[in-house]
Amino acid sequence: MRYFIFTPLDSRSLYLTGLSIILILTLGLIFVQPVLALTISPVRMEIQGDPGQTLRGEVELFNEQGETKTFYSSPQNFEARGESGAPYFLPDTNKGLASWINVQESVVLKADERKTIPFTIQIPQSVEAGGYFAAIFWSTTPPQSQGSGQQVSVSGKLGMLVFLSVTGELKEGGGLLDLKIGGGGRVVSSFPITFAYRFSNDGSERVKPEGELKVKNLFGFTTVTLDSNRQNGNVLPGSIRKFEVVWAEKNQEKSDVVSIEKEEDGGFFSAAGNQWSNFALGPYNAKLSIAYGKDNKTAEASYRFFVIPWQLLSIVIFILALLGFGGWFGLKKYNRWIISKATQIQKNESRR
Repeated sequence: MRYFIFTPLDSRSLYLTGLSIILILTLGLIFVQPVLALTISPVRMEIQGDPGQTLRGEVELFNEQGETKTFYSSPQNFEARGESGAPYFLPDTNKGLASWINVQESVVLKADERKTIPFTIQIPQSVEAGGYFAAIFWSTTPPQSQGSGQQVSVSGKLGMLVFLSVTGELKEGGGLLDLKIGGGGRVVSSFPITFAYRFSNDGSERVKPEGELKVKNLFGFTTVTLDSNRQNGNVLPGSIRKFEVVWAEKNQEKSDVVSIEKEEDGGFFSAAGNQWSNFALGPYNAKLSIAYGKDNKTAEASYRFFVIPWQLLSIVIFILALLGFGGWFGLKKYNRWIISKATQIQKNESRR
């Protein structure tokens, strides 16, 4: 058996312990990242220009903080990595669209003040046709201290995404790769049902697929029509992007705003309640039809699946089984009663 002996701290130990706690709290306050209370509008700009042309734009900044702040600009290129469509920002700002953007280095905003900041994009004369992408970031830290080894940046940054299309002879390629239900299976039990399709862009310009997804029942009637790209997402050159289309409820309208996040599992009876309010059963066919590119090329894909609300069916079967057993038991008891009555009558008649 082990015994732990605790001894009281002397004055020197108490001093060192207190000093350590104060140091930890101080460092925590220094390196806690503050919230950047800044609103930027618009958050995305799609613009087109010719080689050698100077384009002009503007962005509005709104300081939501209760004090005067200086915000510093920093253009930065980005590209697509992975299939989520999220931009990946590149460190090199000496080439590409980031180097063509000319915007004032800093702006001072008083508390609750708005300002419209102009900027220009000088497209080089010799640049190739295609898509170029960058963000104009704003931060409370000067650009030279962001990401440097000498000073740690403790402020966040917000930005506006810029999608530039340079005119000319564009290379177009790629297309629709596949369509399936998010989990990859053919059987689902309840709503929401998430469809996922993947689109490949092998060209030199961004592509925005647009169209609809129709779900038909066993008899060929259209159950629901959904927007295939509600978020107006782009597929950047040299990338593959996955789009999700959510069928949230049985009687959903195309214009309904829905979340692509599934609700947390509420258990067996919660699932059964959802299946009751959005009852669907049997085979269905989802057909995706989209158009893309300057020439409005079209692509289609279909996916057959089954809706089997097993939680609800289990409850119905259980109730029917109880009713059947109760009926059988009642009928059996009733038959015994009839036989007993008939036997009693026969005995009474024989005594006469």
